[in-house]
Amino acid sequence: MQAILIGFMGSGKTTVGRILARTLATEHADLDDLIVQRAGQPITAIFAEHGEGYFRQLEHQTLLQALGTPGILSTGGGTPTITMNAVSLKQSAVPVIWLTASDQTIIDRVQNDAGRPLVNELDHSALLALKKRRQSLYAAAADLTIATDRLTPQQIAQQIQNWLGRQQTALQA
Repeated sequence: MQAILIGFMGSGKTTVGRILARTLATEHADLDDLIVQRAGQPITAIFAEHGEGYFRQLEHQTLLQALGTPGILSTGGGTPTITMNAVSLKQSAVPVIWLTASDQTIIDRVQNDAGRPLVNELDHSALLALKKRRQSLYAAAADLTIATDRLTPQQIAQQIQNWLGRQQTALQA
């Protein structure tokens, strides 16, 4: 992996990850998509049939596998909030970029997305409370933080690419 994108649902991880991968001429992987492929069923079905504990175990196994592949990885919103995942992210030595967004931006982006189990289960205030509880965990995992509210996905990808270039230059010095 060249970079891992973390953040709350709706922060732009997958969109930015795809653009960044194209810009860097590498692969993009979305952890949720990899989990769906591995399980052979949608995340909503995994949650409904097996529960969050099973999902998180599957997520961790899939994360470990993904860390060994080249490219850009977009994680699920809860990925770095699980201790075993946070430890794996830190031990990987791959740069972790936290994409943030305001509460209103998050609500605007996810409110009509039926494919997100937590959006279906929680009202807006509970969703935003979850976002607030996760912030310190995202911050602890992140090497770089970018607020996405006033930037296009292309601008965000460019910021990440510039930062990765500076990191690479610093390592070579």
